[in-house]
Amino acid sequence: MNSDDVEKVHGSLSFKSVSQSEIENTPTKESHGAFIELKPQSKFKRWLYGLRNVEMGGIERVSEDKRMPVTASTTLHMLLMWFSMTLAMNNIIVGSLGTLLMGLSFKDAALCGILGNILGTMAVGYMSTWGPTSGNRTLIVSRYFMGYYPNMVCCALNIFTNLGYCMLNSVVGGQIISKASGGQISVLLGIVVVAVISWAMAMFGMRIFQIYERFAWLPQLMVLCIMIGSAGPRFNFNIHKDYSPEHLNAKRITYFSLCLSIAIAWAPLAADYYVYYPPHVKRWRTWMVTVLGSAQAMTITLLLGMGLGTVLASSPTYLAEYGNSPGGLLMTAYAPLGGFGKFCAVINVLALVANNTPGAYSMGMNFQMLGGFFQRVPQPVFTTLSTVIYTACAMGGRNSLYDIFKSFLPLIGYWVVMWFVIIVEEDLFFRRTKGYDWSAWNTREELPLGIAAGIAFLIGWGGAIIGMDQAYYSGVIAQVAGGSDLGLWVGAGFTAVAFPPLRMLEKSYIGR
Repeated sequence: MNSDDVEKVHGSLSFKSVSQSEIENTPTKESHGAFIELKPQSKFKRWLYGLRNVEMGGIERVSEDKRMPVTASTTLHMLLMWFSMTLAMNNIIVGSLGTLLMGLSFKDAALCGILGNILGTMAVGYMSTWGPTSGNRTLIVSRYFMGYYPNMVCCALNIFTNLGYCMLNSVVGGQIISKASGGQISVLLGIVVVAVISWAMAMFGMRIFQIYERFAWLPQLMVLCIMIGSAGPRFNFNIHKDYSPEHLNAKRITYFSLCLSIAIAWAPLAADYYVYYPPHVKRWRTWMVTVLGSAQAMTITLLLGMGLGTVLASSPTYLAEYGNSPGGLLMTAYAPLGGFGKFCAVINVLALVANNTPGAYSMGMNFQMLGGFFQRVPQPVFTTLSTVIYTACAMGGRNSLYDIFKSFLPLIGYWVVMWFVIIVEEDLFFRRTKGYDWSAWNTREELPLGIAAGIAFLIGWGGAIIGMDQAYYSGVIAQVAGGSDLGLWVGAGFTAVAFPPLRMLEKSYIGR
């Protein structure tokens, strides 16, 4: 294969620039001999396909002849990419929730946050191993476990998940830009700046993004070290609210689940970055690279956020000056540094872009995975549409960000954990000895019908509802448990119990 066929960038997300003649003369082959002609049928499509460096690849499986060898260099690059993507400011905000809003002590928040983070990243590492094994993106692999049609629900949920995260990142970035400019730049304009840069990188710069991620972690880490040096002496490790033992345990469980949710939210994207790894790569190696890169970065940012939360919680002066908005939280850390602190805050915005871009990119693929009409629409159209949607939502929700964090993040954990349970059980109990025909990724007749998975998923949601404790609803089990948010755990338990017998019945009567 020569360089004109496909351009691979260190084993992860890739793209190629397609010339007009290639589009008009070259069909692509899907599974089982079905050909799709790539020739654009409209002037708009011809113009779009002719743009240089725009990602025009779709959701097709990457065949083994297009894979690349894995070296120490590519392994290090993937570790650094995960480290860069997850060394994000939104994790600092989540860290501050434990000490600032929930009233936990630093010790309680740290133990719950780190344990939740490690457990979540272990699940992300497991999902990442399916990339080299299959050559398919994560939610295409999911078709083999959920079935073709029920899997569309997961694709739609992941679109909402990424829209939500991109919205949160954009608001935080907009607030930082506004605070750093002394209010001369409005939060609305700051939101637009973050969204446009993220869109441009997802549309035109995945090669640039890959190179950027190799080095972005260094200035981000340096800025975080500066933040620790500036704000660290003001951390209050003794502050906490006096809760009853029952109420304190409820807060601990809720915060543990919240931190698990932000980590495991990467699971529906994890395999996407490894589709150009050869299938013979040891699964433990892929798992280890993913877990080490993401867990370390999330731990650093969560702990820093917890410390900053204690600063605002113990200082009425800082709280009055900067408020308890996420942007104000970060600017509190740089308060003694003057103009240099504002420069560091701008570097933090670049970290938000690094965290936004993968989600903006993946949403285009998730739309195509819905099949039918959606699969025929070029990916850049969906990337642009997604950017417009989350930018508008960010503008509307810019003044209620902490409330959105508390309400939105647990819902992500609910569906991702139930989806993950089905994948693990299907692989262990029903597929491990049978194996997989990865070329059948788009052949509905050879994929599971998904009746068992769909019913188990709905049963899991029933469990999540009766176990959840949110501002808008508190389930029966949550009330009995003293206000603990148990939606994630009850939903996972209901799914785990329901799926195996339902799947056995499905295989007995339907055979696939």
